[in-house]
Amino acid sequence: MNDASNVNYIDDVLKKATQASAVFSQYDQEQTDAIVRAVYQAGFAVRVQLAKKAHEETGMGNWEDKVLKNVVATQYVYEDIQNLKTVGVLSEDLERGIIEIAQPMGPILCIIPVTNPTSTVMYKILSALKTRNPVIVSPSRKAVNCTVDAARICYEAALKAGAPDDCIQWLSEVSREQTQALMTHPDLALILATGGTGLVKSAYSSGTPTIGVGPGNVPIYIENSADIPFAVEQICISKLFDNGTICASEQAIIVERSQTDLIKEEFIKKHAYFLTEEEIPKLEEVAFLRDKGSMSPAVVGQSAAKIAKAANLNAPDDVKLLIAPLKGAGEDHPLSFEILAPILAYYEVGDFEEAVNLCIDLNFHGGIGHTVGMYSNDSEKINKFASLMNAGRIVVNTPSSQGAVGYMFNKMSPSFTLGCGTGGKNITTDNVTARNLMNVQRIALRRENQRMMSFDSALYYDESLGAEAIEKQYNKNY
Repeated sequence: MNDASNVNYIDDVLKKATQASAVFSQYDQEQTDAIVRAVYQAGFAVRVQLAKKAHEETGMGNWEDKVLKNVVATQYVYEDIQNLKTVGVLSEDLERGIIEIAQPMGPILCIIPVTNPTSTVMYKILSALKTRNPVIVSPSRKAVNCTVDAARICYEAALKAGAPDDCIQWLSEVSREQTQALMTHPDLALILATGGTGLVKSAYSSGTPTIGVGPGNVPIYIENSADIPFAVEQICISKLFDNGTICASEQAIIVERSQTDLIKEEFIKKHAYFLTEEEIPKLEEVAFLRDKGSMSPAVVGQSAAKIAKAANLNAPDDVKLLIAPLKGAGEDHPLSFEILAPILAYYEVGDFEEAVNLCIDLNFHGGIGHTVGMYSNDSEKINKFASLMNAGRIVVNTPSSQGAVGYMFNKMSPSFTLGCGTGGKNITTDNVTARNLMNVQRIALRRENQRMMSFDSALYYDESLGAEAIEKQYNKNY
């Protein structure tokens, strides 16, 4: 596709999206909800089919866990937003004289990652349609087919339920130039960016309002009062889920030396393998790209056994988790960074204070604002730990992947876009949902019993005069 046809194509996509937006903005809440319900039902019905397609196309994770991701993206997301009011008057406070009204934003560009291609697209489509925003889906080049299949299924269901034409569009061919043209198009209202750091940074630099995410480098502290067998079991449930492809999955385990023998024993029971000091550089070579300062795509979502073989580790054939004991964090210790695979860094510390400081260091090296976790039965330490962490989600006694995504172990809104706040250079720490995709207008009513202070009374206002004197001053002016 040459540059001219590329520009014309993008213009045509945005023209259709703008027309859909104009029609969609006239829908009432009942019409909108009927469309959202139909799309949820259609996506949920093909949850297994789409999971298998995603696994086959990307070669990441396993299809069984991707089914659960698709359930979260359809059923759980729908249950969370089905009663959310997104059309007309949201609230009316006559005492304050404020009425809030929902308005759609307009065309939204949804950038979809390779790690969660079908679940992320369905969650974003449901969230956007609930707020009457048309969607343009930009898949990962490594997951075009399964992402487009999911988008098409949602679109066909939306149309049958009465949605406007072109309320969902998608790119079947993806290029950097095309994505850039979309992101900078003047008719685009918002970019909902889930993906690598470079892509999210590009979205923020586009001049178009953006809700993006930061990387997750999640430290988990097993404090001395924790139920250790339970903690290890929950960590394995999370880190092994879909071979670690959720950005909120654990990346480093911090333990106190007095408990380390018991913790290691429990991990080994779960088929974890602790690397020797000589093996750590071998795994670094396979799992981390030093020239780019990031994880190697070759290990993302792969099994521990496959990675161990590639790194020539002396791990047993039934290994499920690779654990690297480290003595520091940062550039000299590549395995201390985010790696979306069944690989964990492992640290031993002397006490609570040292554990907190190490968690802060790990969080600083690539995961600010995202997620941290703790296993503990000491409420005082839990509260202190949480107060010192720069993270949008502090998961306690909960598997980090599922706990941060929400709805399975808590009532946080289910989401595949986890904001990292200003620390992670994002606008919000929310689990981003339909609630973040509305413009809210506020009607400010004049109330008859309210007085407007004159310039003179404002200039000479003195609260030390007392209520009676102030009242006299008001009455003199009015």
